[in-house]
This record gives sequence, structure tokens and C-alpha cells, in this order.
Amino acid sequence: MKDITVLSSACGAFFMPGFFKCLKANKERSIKIIGADLSSDTLTNSLFVDKYYQVPKYTDENYVDVLLDICKKENVDVFFPHISMELPYVLERMMDFEKLGVKVAISDKETLATANCKFRLYEFMKEKGLTVPKYFLVDSTETIRKRIGELGFPQRPICVKMTENSGSRGVRIVRADVSKSESFMHDKPSSMNVTLDEMCEILDGCKPMPTIMAMEFLPGVEYTVDLLADHGKTLYIAGRRNTTSSMSIAQTSVVEKKDSAYRLCEDIVRELKLDGNIGFDFMLDENDTPWLTDLNPRVTATIILYAGAGMNFPYLRVKQLLGEVLPKVELKYGTQLVRKYLDTLFNEEGIINL
Repeated sequence: MKDITVLSSACGAFFMPGFFKCLKANKERSIKIIGADLSSDTLTNSLFVDKYYQVPKYTDENYVDVLLDICKKENVDVFFPHISMELPYVLERMMDFEKLGVKVAISDKETLATANCKFRLYEFMKEKGLTVPKYFLVDSTETIRKRIGELGFPQRPICVKMTENSGSRGVRIVRADVSKSESFMHDKPSSMNVTLDEMCEILDGCKPMPTIMAMEFLPGVEYTVDLLADHGKTLYIAGRRNTTSSMSIAQTSVVEKKDSAYRLCEDIVRELKLDGNIGFDFMLDENDTPWLTDLNPRVTATIILYAGAGMNFPYLRVKQLLGEVLPKVELKYGTQLVRKYLDTLFNEEGIINL
């Protein structure tokens, strides 16, 4: 098959080598990978891509223009945006990418507006009769103090989160039994647990206050469903139980099917007419029942696990965008991923193999 060039934003993220490995291991064609990131560390960021470009932050007015220049210079065939917040900026310039013949792995404007806002997503699901956890919008500390009991507090913790953020940013677990001394002695500094008073102090310090919601706390581990959609039709679907996680990234995970989660994801895909790679984040309750907490309209961080199980989502998306025939795939459930520190040694000449 024809060799192609793929551009990837956020290429410096620590989980991105797995995504690149999926593309390189397609067994059909050679893929040249162009990486883009705001980091000035050109040497390190060049290790896992064929060519690296430093770019401004996605909020910079020239950000998309820089990406378009890269596409033109490198004859890019497919562009994968990996930052949820950059997607609306890229979407506004889709015609410019199309003029260059670049296929962009992104959904449409209305889909993104709903998918990128947790509160709007829940409201949409309620409207369509789909199951959601208990939640309410937080517009002040008075609101959270007044309504927190609706979610079971203080007998149960609650979760407070910004409605438009990702990667565990803007998320806290409010508990009545938090001990600062116990937390100091036993929790890592990344602990999300806070008291109600601490949460209210945080909210009072947000000027202006972002859109925030509170929802019932789900005590189980994370469960994720990844899929590939074609304008409302689910083409491929796979799920994984993330038995341990750090900062929303799975450290140990196993491919596992949960029929109720699969059905809900397929319903949302159909109702929102989703397209491309989509990741659905769930939390499991005390009965191991999955409840949807987030929707990511892009490739997720642990996508390499499915490639090991026989379902290479990034490359399947490439074939879909190029209009190629999609293959039948057998997913091997029970396939596991374990993330451990892997030391990469390098100098100016490249990677050092011991």
C-alpha cells in the first residue's frame, strides 16, 4: 500500500510512544510520523518520531497556521489532534486542511461541543433517556453546601469536577473523614481527597469560577471503552478494566467486556452521530456496575493495549480516513498491560542500545 505521513500533536506526552508504535506496527505500509509539541526539548521529543516540530500552545492565535505549514511542508496525509481543548480550534479551520488534502481525525462541531463538556453531556443523556449518576451544577460555595446531601454526603464522599478539562485536572474528592495528618503521613502529594471546607476555599479562590459540577462518588476502579465510529455507527468496540491508575492514566489494565457499558456507548454514538476514535471513561460502583463519567473525542492514552489484543484503533482510523476497506478483527479478551518505568538512554547521535 501507499506509504503515508501522519502528523501528531502533543507528541511529548509520556504515553505517546504507544500510539506511535500502533502506527508503525500496522504490517501494511510504511508510516512517517511527524511530531508536534510546545516543548523546546527537541532532542528528547525527536526520539520516538521521524521528525519533530516545536509549536506554540493551542490557545496561540497562530497555532493552527503553524500546523498547516507543517502539513504543507511534510506532505501530511493524516493529522491526529491529541489535546481535547485544541479540537475546536482545529475544527474551525477544517477547510484549510482539506485544501491541502489532509484528513483530520476529528468529529463535527456540535458533537465536540457536547462531548467536551461533562455537564452538557449528562444533560444530553438525560434528555435521551440514558442512565447517568446523580449530579448538579455548582455555581457557588453556597450551592455545594446546600445540595451536597443530595449526593449522600457526609456518609459518602462526592466528586467535584470542572466540566471542561481533562487528565484529572480540576477534579477533587470531597470526604467528611479526611485527616490532614493521615494524608500527610500516608498519601502521595497527588491525592485528590479534600474536606468540604477545603473544597469551598478552592472554589472561592477561582476568579472567575469555571463551570463546575458535583456528582455522586463511585468507589470502584476505572473502566474504559474505546471505539471507532462512522457518523453514528460503531465499527469497532473494546473495553478495559483499569485496575490501577495514576493521574487518570492506567498503570495496569486488562481487556474486558461489559455489555451494559458497550450498549450505552453505542447509544451515545448513535444519538450524537459520533465519528472517529472515541474514548468513554466509566467508574465502577460497589456492585461493579459501570457509570459514565467522561467522553474523550480522540484516541486515549492506553490505546496500545487493544493493538496487543488484535484491534489497532489508530491504524484502523487511518484506513477509515483514507477510504480503505476495513478488516474483520478478533479481539482477544484477557490481554493485559502493565506500565513500569522503562529507561531510554540517548545522546546527540540518538538512542543508546545497551
